[in-house]
Amino acid sequence: MRKIAVVLVLLTGFGGLIGVGAVTGLLAGMGGGGGSGSTWSGCSTALATSEGSVQRGQRMAAALGREQRRVVSRIIRIGKRRELPPRAWQIAIQAGKTESNLRNLNYGHADSLGVFQMRPSMNWGTPRQVTDLGYAINKFYDVLLEVEGWKRMRPGEAAQAVERSAFPSRYHDAEAMAAHLVSERGEAAALGGCEELPETGSLVAEAIDYARGQLGSPYVWGAEGPNTFDCSGLTQQAWAAAGVQIPRVSQDQYDSGGAKVELSRARPGDLVFWGTGRLSTEVHHVALYLGDSKVLHAPQPGEDVQIAELWDGGELLPTAVRPTLSRAR
Repeated sequence: MRKIAVVLVLLTGFGGLIGVGAVTGLLAGMGGGGGSGSTWSGCSTALATSEGSVQRGQRMAAALGREQRRVVSRIIRIGKRRELPPRAWQIAIQAGKTESNLRNLNYGHADSLGVFQMRPSMNWGTPRQVTDLGYAINKFYDVLLEVEGWKRMRPGEAAQAVERSAFPSRYHDAEAMAAHLVSERGEAAALGGCEELPETGSLVAEAIDYARGQLGSPYVWGAEGPNTFDCSGLTQQAWAAAGVQIPRVSQDQYDSGGAKVELSRARPGDLVFWGTGRLSTEVHHVALYLGDSKVLHAPQPGEDVQIAELWDGGELLPTAVRPTLSRAR
């Protein structure tokens, strides 16, 4: 929920002009941009930082050594041979980067070995097998394909479902780099990767129609209808009206409310977020995107549900969330 002290740059005058410029920059390309020539990496990045996540991914990829690039190429080559979608390649690259820094190690925690730090004691294979690059990559893909709904997960979440790490959030750190490598080395163009993102189709209209029906309803902190709402209560109930379940509070809606997409690629029905310091771990407000730089939201105590121009204020995250069909009841 948005903090009352936040001053909106929608206000008239100089502050409003700053807001328009900042929002234009975010929509035009923070986190990678959305022009017709952009690559698949722009569809899957989900790093809500103040710098462009695609540029960060490029820098991380450029720092890889010869052995690491060889591992990446093998992951992509085997994925292609098995006719797996680019999303699978990305998941494997993220897992390998996180577990071993994309190196085929003959050591690790306990009896963990190889690129994916597979443990022979956990039935991943013999020590010789899990340090065989071809075996390890194929084994990773085999287990990934057994994960229900893996295509609809954020790549790092799918990597965790395979690896079952005690530190599940760490796989997200390599997301921008892996997306860049899939785009560059895997030659996965925009359509080939974006089509992996879940579509919500006609459900969008149902969610937006519900939200429009609440225009004028008072903001009440902690309320989720039927006559009063806070910001995340409104977005949750709007998507619930379309039969799609998303978490209750704004931070959880950002973390696990659906597929991450760049703000520059936001569509009507997507959720847009604000976080203190533009940090994805400090989300305090959410709104329903309507298109044409407009949002529908429950602002704060003393105000009613309304439609507003998308503002920045130094807190608008460059990543939106698209609720997915996998959450439909």
